[in-house]
Amino acid sequence: MKTSPVKILKSILINVLIFVSAYAAAHFYQTKDLVVGAAPELSGVLLDGQFLQGLEALEKPAIIHFWATWCKICQFEHDSINRLSQDYSVISISSHSGGYSEVKEFVAANGVNYPVLNDASNSVSETWGVKAFPTSFIIDEENNIRFVEVGLTTEFGLRFRLWMTRFL
Repeated sequence: MKTSPVKILKSILINVLIFVSAYAAAHFYQTKDLVVGAAPELSGVLLDGQFLQGLEALEKPAIIHFWATWCKICQFEHDSINRLSQDYSVISISSHSGGYSEVKEFVAANGVNYPVLNDASNSVSETWGVKAFPTSFIIDEENNIRFVEVGLTTEFGLRFRLWMTRFL
């Protein structure tokens, strides 16, 4: 018995609709609590021992990048974030990743060259509304959040958003 092209097309469309709906629901959950507008204050001791004295100290535009040691997508993005940190201010927050020594070992073993703030209590990720990793915020000269990316994004995509902050 042969299946008609109309039935095949209908089946494909139903599967696409299910996939798109599931993706949209997951994306909504991941982004529904994210901070918009003015970026929350951010300070603390970085893994290299330097003290981050708030967002005012960063050259703008800047990336505030949330990640976790167990996140495979985050590990895939480390090289891109390393390259971006050569041209832009980057502060990364390691959340849900354990204590200072665990994160410091991970950073050393994985060639992370940008500043890292360990959020051992996960309070920073909660303040920013981050529920999924990686999550990157692009902030402008006035410390306003202009763009947010959740999940895998490209270096080009982040560079483009950083460039766009000049015009928005």
